[in-house]
Amino acid sequence: KLPGEAKEYCRRGFLSHIKTYDWEDKVILRDENTIRNLAIDRLELLEKTELHTNPTHGLFTDPTFELEGYMDKAVKNPIYDIYDYQGVRNVLAMIHDAQIIQRFIAAIKDKSIILADGHHCYEGSLMYKQKRKALNPNHSGSEAYNYHLMYLSNTAEPDLRILPTHRIIKRLDNWNEAEIIEKLKPNFTIKPVEGADTLNEIITGKHLAFGLIFREHSYEIVLKPEAYGKLSSPFPEYIKTLDSTVIHYFIIEKALGIPWKDQRQSTHIDLDSSISDCMKKIKQGNAQMAIITNEVSIEDMKKVIYSGFTLPQESVYFYPKVIGGLLFTSIKDEEFEFPLFSPF
Repeated sequence: KLPGEAKEYCRRGFLSHIKTYDWEDKVILRDENTIRNLAIDRLELLEKTELHTNPTHGLFTDPTFELEGYMDKAVKNPIYDIYDYQGVRNVLAMIHDAQIIQRFIAAIKDKSIILADGHHCYEGSLMYKQKRKALNPNHSGSEAYNYHLMYLSNTAEPDLRILPTHRIIKRLDNWNEAEIIEKLKPNFTIKPVEGADTLNEIITGKHLAFGLIFREHSYEIVLKPEAYGKLSSPFPEYIKTLDSTVIHYFIIEKALGIPWKDQRQSTHIDLDSSISDCMKKIKQGNAQMAIITNEVSIEDMKKVIYSGFTLPQESVYFYPKVIGGLLFTSIKDEEFEFPLFSPF
């Protein structure tokens, strides 16, 4: 269940080893760039354990739902049926039938995969592969180090959910709410709102509408149509009009003074998918301001990624997070021989 909703959602997906492709191959596509130091941590973990313990989350598209029936049948006999730290039920089952496994392989063989979550984990696997490949004069591409554990789900799945990622602003010097509002006025229409907890309902479904929460005041702001022309960037038009682009350019850079190039690693910007958590942090003095936004749609995300661009950092939050610990897979050379599945 999502916060505030009675409906139960069920996201289906399967776990498998996939080839670790270089970004330039355009087989694994990313919606955001990675931070090298975080990827190095994953590389070092792989070097020490030679185990994948936490799957990344990948997305494929199949409007025919060819594979979901096999998944539905398999989970009737689960290996695990547990609730995780998110309060989400996780059911894990195995498919043993070699012919059905072949259908899974064939269904995604020629598809590109969008990396939805776990970018640094995948980058760590990629660095590990490149390092091992450089040391192996007989590299064939089928060695264990070429593979990565991924959870794959279908973008056509109606229960694939993206939550909004609200921006939290903290520890900015010379903080002045009135000055920020004045800097926003040339580009936004601004309306005071009674009760920050109503902002989500107010902006839902509105194009380029946002909520602002300060300690004492809350506002609804909507980008003025004439402001579009002020956005100087190499992005195509459909990226310029995304909520995340407007937030990071018109609000965070122009009104708050944090340059676009510095935002990705800024200590002044945090993210939270819960508006109540945003309010709590501001009330407790742990944040100065929150920018409330709508979620990015699957189709908008796909359009950006397929065009070769990336979204601002952490713009997309797929819920629930894929958990680790239920399945470990080895990439030790001596444990990577599967005679039973050699035809694949």
